[in-house]
Amino acid sequence: MKAYSLLLFFHSLFRWLVLLGLAYALCRGVRGWSGRRAFSSRDNMVRHTTATLAHVQLVIGYGLYFNSPLVQWFRGHFREAMGQLPVVFFGLIHILLMTLAIVLITIGSAAAKRKTTDVGKFRTMTLWYLLALVIILLAVPWPFSPFARRPLFRTF
Repeated sequence: MKAYSLLLFFHSLFRWLVLLGLAYALCRGVRGWSGRRAFSSRDNMVRHTTATLAHVQLVIGYGLYFNSPLVQWFRGHFREAMGQLPVVFFGLIHILLMTLAIVLITIGSAAAKRKTTDVGKFRTMTLWYLLALVIILLAVPWPFSPFARRPLFRTF
């Protein structure tokens, strides 16, 4: 149980780091793309760090997912669970969308790294990261969400 609580703590921390990393990468990407700036080593570091944070968050998320009592109940009572939207959200929708978002971040990071022009690097990073951010925002269990509600900040 202590390991699960530790995963929850790191999950709460890294979710914000991923969002901040994406926002910062998008700001740098839009600025570089529109201003036709050189893709600097700092831009490359932001691209790489954002993808790395996202991968760490995914691993932490998988640890929580496969140890979650709610998900275990979902998997064991699939037919019954499919009638309960919050259970379906956490048992299926959330994990699929978040995995897809991290895949998009990975593709965007790798594709931007391989582009030969600075504008191409900024454009590629910006578009892929923006698409991933939209999917992440759709998959977050916001306090106002009709699918599942969670507080923005957990109290431990």
